[in-house]
Amino acid sequence: MKKDIHPAYYPQAKIQCACGNVLEVGSVAENLKVEVCSACHPLYTGKQKLLDRAGRVEKFKARVAKTTAKQTTKKPPKGQAKAGK
Repeated sequence: MKKDIHPAYYPQAKIQCACGNVLEVGSVAENLKVEVCSACHPLYTGKQKLLDRAGRVEKFKARVAKTTAKQTTKKPPKGQAKAGK
């Protein structure tokens, strides 16, 4: 291996989570900050965090119905003019 091209390795690097948990692992970065760790992630804790997205399904269904309605009403081809002109 070539010398002086590899980053420094820190065997006691600290990882700080937003929940306050601190882990010590080996890394090339001395300090890391993360949002989610094994102490607060729902998969590991078994506690599911529900985000209230009120009306999202209803908004989607309304948008699909609007698009479907547009597709069923067809416009006349460009070459044909309206009858009143």
